[in-house]
Amino acid sequence: MTEELEIPRTQFAKLGRDRIAYQVLGEGPVDLMLVPAIGDALDVRWEYPPYASLMRRLASFSRLIMLDRRGVGASDPVSLEALPSMEEWADDALVVLDAVGSERAALLAVNDAGPTALMFAATRPDRTHSLILFNSSVTPLLSQTPDEMEALFSFMEEHWGTEENAVVGAPHLADDPVYMRWVTKNMRLSCSPREAGAYMRHLSTTDVSTVLPTIRVPTLVLHRQDTPYMTVDQGRYVAEQIQGARFIVVPGAGLMLYLKPHAQLLDHIEEFVSGTAPAADTNRALATILFTDIVGSTEQASVLRDRRWRALLESHDAVASTVIDQHGGRLVRSTRSTGDGVLATFDGPGRAIRCASALRDALIPLNITIRAGLHTGEVELRGDDIGGIAVHVAARVLEQAGANEVLTSSAVPLLVAGSGIEFEDRGEHELKGISGTVRLFAVEE
Repeated sequence: MTEELEIPRTQFAKLGRDRIAYQVLGEGPVDLMLVPAIGDALDVRWEYPPYASLMRRLASFSRLIMLDRRGVGASDPVSLEALPSMEEWADDALVVLDAVGSERAALLAVNDAGPTALMFAATRPDRTHSLILFNSSVTPLLSQTPDEMEALFSFMEEHWGTEENAVVGAPHLADDPVYMRWVTKNMRLSCSPREAGAYMRHLSTTDVSTVLPTIRVPTLVLHRQDTPYMTVDQGRYVAEQIQGARFIVVPGAGLMLYLKPHAQLLDHIEEFVSGTAPAADTNRALATILFTDIVGSTEQASVLRDRRWRALLESHDAVASTVIDQHGGRLVRSTRSTGDGVLATFDGPGRAIRCASALRDALIPLNITIRAGLHTGEVELRGDDIGGIAVHVAARVLEQAGANEVLTSSAVPLLVAGSGIEFEDRGEHELKGISGTVRLFAVEE
C-alpha cells in the first residue's frame, strides 16, 4: 500500500452550526483519541514523516481518532472575543466520538490540550477508557511569572509560523531545514498569529488543580526530561494528584509528542492502552451542581392560596426544565421537599452559570424571583439522584445568595477563566455542616 493510500480522509462532525474536522485510522480493539496541542493541524501532520510514523504506530494497536478542535485547522473558526471554554472543547471530542460510534475511548492529550482532556475524563468517565497526558500541567506555563508569560505570548504573536518561534519548542532541531519548513507551515495552517496569542492567554488563566482528585479513570502521565517551559515537576504534580496515576519520565528535549526519539513513548502508550486496565468508576463524576430557590415563596403562597400557587409552581417547573435542557444540563429533581426550586447538574460550570442567569430572566414574566448557588465537585450517581459532599456545599452556597443573585464557590471561577464571565469576590464564609471556610463569588451581570 502506498503512503498516500494510508492517509485517512478528513470528515466533519456537526456541533450546532459548527463543523469539527476529524480522521480515523486503524481497527484496533481500543479507541484512542489524539487531542493535539496548539499549532498542530489535522491535514498537515501527514507531511512530516516522523509524525506520520507515530500515527501509524498508534493505529497499529488502536482505532486512532484525531480531530481539530474548534478554532484550529479545518474546523470552524471561533470568536477571539469569546474563545471556547474547556467544557466546550470537550464537547468537540464528544461529538466526534459520537460521529464514529465510539462508546469509550482512551484520550491522548498533548501539552496545552491536557486541561481539556482532564475535564473530559472527570466529567465523562463513562466515555473515557483511560487518560494519557504528555508534557502537560494543570495550567500551561505554570512555572513562569506573569511578566514572563506576557513576554512569551507577545513573542508568539510576533513570530508565529516562523523559524524563530519553531526553535522554542525544539531547539535541538534549529538546523534541520525539513523540520523547520514543515513545522512553520503546520503552525500557520492551524491558526493565525493573533489567534495563537489569544488562545494561550485564554488558557493561561485556567487552573484545573481541583479537578485532579476527582479523576477515576486509569491515567498515565508521560513527560520528557528536558522539555522547554513544561517542567518535569509540573507533570509529577499532575500524577501525584490523580489516584493511581503512573508517572514516567523519558529522555529527550522536544515539546511535541511527534518529535524523535518517540519509540520509548510509543512503547509506554501501547503497553498502557493494550493492557487490561481496571474499569473506570462510573458511579462518581465531576459535575457542576446548581441549586435554585424561589425568593419569598412562603409569603407568595399565602397570598395566592393553594390552587393558584400550585399552578404557578407548575409553570416554574416547566420553564426550569426547558431552560436547563437548552443549556445541556440534567434536571435531577425539584427541591419541593426542602424549598421551592430545582437541583440540576452540568458537565461544566460555564453552562451552569449561563443557565442560572437565563432561568432567572425567564421567570420574571411569571413574577417569580429566584436565587441560585453553584459548586463544582465530585458527585455520587445514585440512579437518577446524586449525593456527596459537593451537593451539600452547593446547597449551602445557595443559602448565602440574595434575591436575583447567582453565587458560586471558589471552585467555579478558575474553571471558566477567560470565558468572559466576571465575578465579585464575596470573601470567606462558614457554611453550615462544612468544615473550614469557603470563599464565595457572585456572578456579575
